[in-house]
Amino acid sequence: MTHLLQLDASARPGLAGQDAHGSISRRLTQRFISRWQAASANTAVTQRDLGAAPPTIIDQPWIEAAFTPAANQQPWMAGVLAESDRLIEELVAADVLVIGAPLYNFGMPAALKAWVDQIVRMGRTVEYDETRPEDPFTPLLADRPRHAVILSSRGGAGFNPGGDLAHLNHLEPGLTTVLQFIGISRIHYVAVEHQEEGGERLAASIRQAEQEVDALVEQLQSATSETPQADYALG
Repeated sequence: MTHLLQLDASARPGLAGQDAHGSISRRLTQRFISRWQAASANTAVTQRDLGAAPPTIIDQPWIEAAFTPAANQQPWMAGVLAESDRLIEELVAADVLVIGAPLYNFGMPAALKAWVDQIVRMGRTVEYDETRPEDPFTPLLADRPRHAVILSSRGGAGFNPGGDLAHLNHLEPGLTTVLQFIGISRIHYVAVEHQEEGGERLAASIRQAEQEVDALVEQLQSATSETPQADYALG
């Protein structure tokens, strides 16, 4: 069974084109998931709405607990790391990670950054070996093929690689760095632009993005069907 993990980070709760002030990135994730399920009934989907329920921002007790060796863990540390454990378990179970993220002030929404900080954890998603100073980090999610799909929306235009404003876009590059760091290297991108301008340019960008989403679903379903899927139950 293929597992999809859907993360929506937009602060807007509805879907563009359906709800007033609805989210374009949510519209894209909803399309991806619905198209996938329509073509494959044997699919498990875990949905987490980061925009509506942001993960806890890490603090000093979290850092102390996360960096304390298992043999020295205090009883209170399990409670502090419980949320991180749940989020990591969802990610480990996923064959395809689907992230809906608008570009906020040149980077990812704060709710998505909070998720990143909860799931990048030594001993769980990445390992550190000080005896290898040239290459001390080992990504722990490279144990099997996983794909990540980043579906983004932008107020302006020209943020794609090679575009006039590409140097101001730290959303996809930032997420790519994080995902590769923990072992997810098969990453795919679809973006809508011209949101602030609206009109036909926005409509055309949405149509193009939806075509790309449909093609990506077909591509990834073929890729995942060729890879034996393990049954990873969520704890």
